[in-house]
Amino acid sequence: MIRAISLALIVVVLLLPGVESAQMSGPPEPSQMTAETNPFFAVSTLPFQAPPFDKIQDSHYLPAIEEGMKQELAEIEAIANSAETATFDNTIVAMERSGALLNRVGKVFFALAQSNTNPTIQKIQTEVAPKLAVHRDAIVLNPKLFARVKSIHDQREKLGLDSDSRFLVERVYKQFVRGGAQLSDADKSALRELNQEQAKLTTEFRAKLLAANNAAAIVVDTREELVGLSDAEIAGAAQRAKDRGLEGKFVLTLQNTTRQPITTTMKNRALRLRIHKASAERGRGGENDTRPIATRLAQLRAQKAKLLGFPNHATFSLDDQMAETPARAEKLLTDLVAAATAKARGEAAKMQAIIDAEKGGFKLEAADWSYYAEKVRKADYDLDEAQVKPYFEMNRVLQDGAFFAANKMYGLTFKERTDLPVYHPDVRVFDVFDADGKPLALFYADYYSRPSKSGGAWMSTFVDQNGLTGTKPVVFNVCNFPKPAPGDPALLSYDHASTLFHEFGHALHGMFSAVKYPTISGTAVPRDFVEYPSQINEHWALEPTVLANYARHYKTNEPMPKELVEKIKKTTTFNQGFDTTEYLAAALLDMAWHSLPADAPPQDPDTFEPAALAKYGIAMAEVPPRYRTTFFSHIWGGGYAAGYYAYLWSEVLDHDTYYWFRENGGMTRKNGQRFRDMILSRGLTQPAAAMFKAFRGRDPEVEPLIIERGLKPATK
Repeated sequence: MIRAISLALIVVVLLLPGVESAQMSGPPEPSQMTAETNPFFAVSTLPFQAPPFDKIQDSHYLPAIEEGMKQELAEIEAIANSAETATFDNTIVAMERSGALLNRVGKVFFALAQSNTNPTIQKIQTEVAPKLAVHRDAIVLNPKLFARVKSIHDQREKLGLDSDSRFLVERVYKQFVRGGAQLSDADKSALRELNQEQAKLTTEFRAKLLAANNAAAIVVDTREELVGLSDAEIAGAAQRAKDRGLEGKFVLTLQNTTRQPITTTMKNRALRLRIHKASAERGRGGENDTRPIATRLAQLRAQKAKLLGFPNHATFSLDDQMAETPARAEKLLTDLVAAATAKARGEAAKMQAIIDAEKGGFKLEAADWSYYAEKVRKADYDLDEAQVKPYFEMNRVLQDGAFFAANKMYGLTFKERTDLPVYHPDVRVFDVFDADGKPLALFYADYYSRPSKSGGAWMSTFVDQNGLTGTKPVVFNVCNFPKPAPGDPALLSYDHASTLFHEFGHALHGMFSAVKYPTISGTAVPRDFVEYPSQINEHWALEPTVLANYARHYKTNEPMPKELVEKIKKTTTFNQGFDTTEYLAAALLDMAWHSLPADAPPQDPDTFEPAALAKYGIAMAEVPPRYRTTFFSHIWGGGYAAGYYAYLWSEVLDHDTYYWFRENGGMTRKNGQRFRDMILSRGLTQPAAAMFKAFRGRDPEVEPLIIERGLKPATK
């Protein structure tokens, strides 16, 4: 997932107990601060302008954010009120250069708010969320500024601009229009109120969800209840219990999805049912109830869309994406429903047959799916996940897998460095060198889960590539792999290994950016295009030369046996009925919420959700949505409102491109360079659809996706 750490995205994560607020010491007023008293007030002197985490204290954030807003507004006012005729340089470029302090502190603050929060950070978020909404509106709704932008936009064809500059003008103009610049004064006032309330509720949603996630962790009294789990998994659960002061017990934490991978080998059905119930009911009831927030956010977004001239939020959102309309996105999703659910029902029948043969005496439920799917995999493919994990030690997956593939495709090399400060002891830092040996980027890797970290996996930047200032990218990946007990290796499932490759694909997209203007650099592309580079990178995890390089037993260093490799490859379409159905259910649920008109009454999630799933013909009790409404962080707090379909849209591009690689010799340096030059380095310097078509030679075709998901056999 790409998670933009921007000032438009206000993110709150769980309180970290036991951390005292450094802000209580009474910092000086922002206007009195200098680089000596606040590290954000000057450009970092570290390589690549990396954040000086050893100097950053919680007390620095709020003063820097407030001073950053003050400075940016002054810069914007100077542009808007200039007596000079509006030109590309004195308006558009000047705006691109504005807000340096706010951007610098915002990149770090929002990154840590998601990956390593504490009470002070949460308090600051609550305070600044509405302020930042007001700040953004003060810029976008400034009539003098918009008049200058519009005058340049209207004559852009006559100004002799290069294609990138002309596209930037079009992009900036559209952002102003979508932000309400053309509204009446009364409607602008209404929009400001909506934006402030949305910012507040988004912050509140994340706070409640992360509190709910941690509160829902399962405490197990005895080791005997965990039969089926590996020794390493049990040791990790014991360590988490110890960390919580529950010596002698075991704690099983939940990942953000409805299905919990820990149940895959768990023989204790009562515990499986307990885990699934805790997962599915997060955000329902109690002090962490997110239902009222989701209901209100859906209303606010619909009302905002109406103000801006759209019938609903989905139409507003997709107007700026590759899909262009909700109808096109929904068609891609609904066209797969029949095939996906039919395959899922067939998978369920196989599992029920096993239950009956074992005289289980119960009907398959959602809580049982992973456990019995693993039995089917063992029976049909003779593959046990426990066989696979010893060959996927995390450091090897990273360095001998993802890094090796990047070297093979793009000529990159990596060198770990320990001299740069990090925000948590688990974080690692790598220098990234281009094929010519020149420094390209810095890469931060933060892979283990912890209570202070949001669920899921994502990529963003501490420093963006910027052709105006010459800055190179400082990129980070965050995942939530279970942290092993001290002294034990971190052994990944194949799914987790694939996630590592996926997020590193996002990282490459950010590292390779070679764009002049920051607004359209790096991963600043449509949601339904941004997952495309990361999904392509997943394919290299199973490429023979790459897999052979990293898939080695952590004890013996023996390569993964060929027969085990073949079993893994054969299972790539295994359980795809379930995987596709749970994804489609979530994506269509997202569309249903954001297709509501502004005059729709408030919806009760407990009735709206099942009705929406039934409407799309995708309601299967055994296959719940990947995310239920109450913990669907992508759409209520992650920037993917009416956008969760984007993963499937990008997957169409991904598989179609993968077939191009296969048709043209695979992952060669020549092919990698072409992909880098035409996709990864371009940012959004032209429409995403045009970039894809230029690379592929035609518009995307959906057939490769259907084949690769196993919903249709490949033609011979």
